[in-house]
Amino acid sequence: MDANVIKQSVVDSYGKLATAQNNIFNKLFACCTPALANEVGQEIGYSEAELNAVPEGANLGVGCGNPSALASLKEGDTVIDLGSGAGFDSFLVAQQVGESGKAIGVDLSEAMLALANKNAKKGNYANVQFVKGDIEDLPLDSNIADHVISNCVINLSLNKGMVFKEAYRVLKPGGKLAISDVILESELPDFVKNSLAGHVACVAGAEKLDTYLGYVKAAGFKAVKVESKKTFPLELMLADPMVQKIAKQMDFDVSSEEAKDIAALVSSITLSAIK
Repeated sequence: MDANVIKQSVVDSYGKLATAQNNIFNKLFACCTPALANEVGQEIGYSEAELNAVPEGANLGVGCGNPSALASLKEGDTVIDLGSGAGFDSFLVAQQVGESGKAIGVDLSEAMLALANKNAKKGNYANVQFVKGDIEDLPLDSNIADHVISNCVINLSLNKGMVFKEAYRVLKPGGKLAISDVILESELPDFVKNSLAGHVACVAGAEKLDTYLGYVKAAGFKAVKVESKKTFPLELMLADPMVQKIAKQMDFDVSSEEAKDIAALVSSITLSAIK
């Protein structure tokens, strides 16, 4: 499948997520459960205080972990958020780095950027900037960030090695990478790997842990550590009406034993590393 077709499909789908009326309830298939966004947030590692600390509409419930919890942020730090979406993680880190710090969110979807900027204005965030860019080719200078974070986005890239090289480039020496993402326990069936729906759902683009860690290390990162690993609640995602609609189009029974077997192949991880 053509990489550009997949990338554009992902951008278009997440753009629809950003512009959907009452977007929390009209979610497209994404890296999330069909529960309410705050319930999803608590399930993947955010505190109730964090969930209540951001503007309404910033948390779309499409993450798979809490990367900011790994980052050990301090006042004055500069943080780059890869695939910042509606700005949820960017706003959380902006509060921690203070007025003298800065959060830079990077996203390829114009609709997501518009929503993020709307949320920033709503929350009066003066230390947050959102820029349009591809995480495989960041429109940012080298050696500018103390931290790079990302939440369930890098799996969407078919060139993960380049993503980690770019993350390494923009980090200052000694800077920290802190991400949440999904990985595979073993290979997915071809019909999932080769489907656009599977790629947008953060499944088809996922890779085995050893391969994933290989990209991080090849980029130059040291002290690479898997901080946590747990079963990804894919079975909950498969209960989502939108996913069921897609599965029907693919003639796939989401209640089958095969669906449960596929769910067992996917896990979520949090990972840290140092430049």
